[in-house]
Amino acid sequence: MSNVAGLKASLAPRSAPSGTGRVAAIRTGAFWNRVGTRFLPFADAASADLPLARLLRLSLFQVSVGMAAVLLTGTLNRVMIVELGMSASIVAAMVSLPLLFAPMRALIGFKSDHHQSILGWKRVPYLWFGTLLQFGGLALLPFALLVMSGDGPGMALAGRIGAGVAFLLVGAGMHTTQTAGLALATDLAPEATRPRVVALLYVMLLLGMMVSALVIGRLLADFTPTKLVQIVQGAAVLTMVLNIVALWKQEARTRVSAAAREAKPEFGEAWTTFIARPRTLRLLIAVGLGAAAFSMQDVLLEPYGGQILGLSVGATTSLTALWALGMLAGFALAARRLGQGGEPHRLAGFGGVAGIGAFLCVIFAGPLHSVGLLAIGATAIGFGGGLFSVGTLTAAMAVSDESRTGLALGAWGAVQATCGGAAIALGAVLRDVVSSAAAGNDLGATLAGPVTGYGAVYLVEIVLLLGTLVALGPLVRGMDAPGGSRVTRFGLAEFPA
Repeated sequence: MSNVAGLKASLAPRSAPSGTGRVAAIRTGAFWNRVGTRFLPFADAASADLPLARLLRLSLFQVSVGMAAVLLTGTLNRVMIVELGMSASIVAAMVSLPLLFAPMRALIGFKSDHHQSILGWKRVPYLWFGTLLQFGGLALLPFALLVMSGDGPGMALAGRIGAGVAFLLVGAGMHTTQTAGLALATDLAPEATRPRVVALLYVMLLLGMMVSALVIGRLLADFTPTKLVQIVQGAAVLTMVLNIVALWKQEARTRVSAAAREAKPEFGEAWTTFIARPRTLRLLIAVGLGAAAFSMQDVLLEPYGGQILGLSVGATTSLTALWALGMLAGFALAARRLGQGGEPHRLAGFGGVAGIGAFLCVIFAGPLHSVGLLAIGATAIGFGGGLFSVGTLTAAMAVSDESRTGLALGAWGAVQATCGGAAIALGAVLRDVVSSAAAGNDLGATLAGPVTGYGAVYLVEIVLLLGTLVALGPLVRGMDAPGGSRVTRFGLAEFPA
C-alpha cells in the first residue's frame, strides 16, 4: 500500500514554486550568466541585432581565409622547396605575390561602402567575388604543381607561371573577402559590441589556421602528389561552402533610386579627406611600424630555436603553438578590456610594451641557452601581437563613420599586410647579411656566431616597437584630453613625437 501511495503522490500535479524558490532560480540563472561572460570572453559579443549563432556563422569567412593562408605559406611552401626542388627565392617570390593585392584593400573597402547592386547589397557582392577568386586560385594550383613536376624546362616554366597566377588569385580573394567581411560585421554589430566582435573574428581566423594546419599535416603524413591535389581541391570546395554559409541572409537588401546610385564620391577625394585627419595618418603610421615589428621574425623563430638552441623539429613546432596560445590570450584580454570601455590606443601600446619584453627574452635565450626563456618569449610575442592587432583595428573603426567603414578597415588591412609582408622579407635578408658578416669575423670575435644575425633582427624589431609607441602616445592623450575625465598615461607612449 505504501508503494501505491508513493506512486500516486509522484503522479499528482505539483504546486507552483514558492516565491523563495523563484528568487533562488533567478539568482542561479544570473550567477551562471556572470560565469559565462567572465570565463568565456566572447560570450557577450552577441547582441539582439547580431545573435551569437549568426555571428559565429558570419565568422566562417575568417576560417576560410586562415585555411588558405596555411596552404600558401605553410604546406605548399614546403612542398615546392623540398618535394619539387624549387629554389627558395622563387618560392618566396610566389608566396609574396598575394601582398601585391594588399594595398588594394583600401579601395575595396571604399567601393563596398558606396556600392549598390541591383539586388540592393553593398558588402555581399564583394564577399562573393572574393570567394570566387579564392576558389579559382585553389582550383588552378594543383594542376600548376603537376605541370611543374613534369619533365622539360618548358613545362616547368609554364607550371611556375600557372602557380604564380594561382597564388595571386588566392591572395586577391583573401584580401577582398576579409575586407568586405570585416566591414559587414561592423555594419551589423552595435557600437557597444564591436570591439568584442572584432576580437572574436580574429580568434576564428587563428582557429582556422590552427585546425587547418593540424588536419593538413595529418593527411599529408604519407606524402603523395595525388593526396596534395585532393587536399587543395578539397580546400577550394570547402572555401565555397564556408563563405556561402557565412554570407547567407546576413546583409539586408535596400532599394535605392538610380539617381542615388549614380551619386558616388570619387576614391581619390574620399581618401584625401580621410588621410588628411592628423589622428588617422598617425594611427596608420603606428599600424605599419607595429605590424613590421611583430612580423619581421615570423619565419625566424623556429630556425632560431633549432640552430641556436639545438631544438628538435617537434620542439620548434611547439614554439608556434605557444605563439598561437599567447595570441588567443591577447585577443581574449583585448575583447574583455575594450568591452569594459578600455581605450584602444592604450591597449595597442600595452601590446607594444609586451612585444619589447618578448623580443628581449628571445635575444637572451641564445647566450643563456635557456629553452624556457625562449618559450616565454614566443608566448609573449603572440600575446603582444594580439593586443596590438585588436587595439589598432578597433581604433580604425572608431575613426570611421557610416560612409567610411570599409575605407577605414581597408586602409588598416592594407597597411598591416603590406608592412608585415615587407618586414618578413627584410628580416630574412638582414639575418643572412649579418650572419655572413659575423661568420667572416667582420664584426669581431665576440659576435662571430650564428646568433648575431638573429639578434640583429630582434633588435630592429625592438626599435620599431619603440617607434610604434612614440606614434601612439599623442593618440592616447588626444582621447583623454577633451573630456577631462581620464588623465591616466602609460610610460613609453608618452615619449615626445
